[in-house]
Amino acid sequence: MGDSINIGDARARLSELVDRAAPGEEFIIAKAGIPFARLVPLERARAARVPGGWGSGVWIADDFDAPLPPDILAAFQVDSATPSREA
Repeated sequence: MGDSINIGDARARLSELVDRAAPGEEFIIAKAGIPFARLVPLERARAARVPGGWGSGVWIADDFDAPLPPDILAAFQVDSATPSREA
């Protein structure tokens, strides 16, 4: 769970403990040997997603959802009389 540290020591070394906790270390702060608090790193907030972040990096053809030409469509259709190519 984490190292236990007396509250007096934690007070004296708070800056050091915060520096160590920031990247992921956890500490239990105890008073008279009884755990009272836990020093843990904060979760970093994710930046909000903004639509259009790729700008002009993506291009979609005007006819992207048009029916496929018959020869290409036939290549995707399975004929039950044709043996499978799976090995």
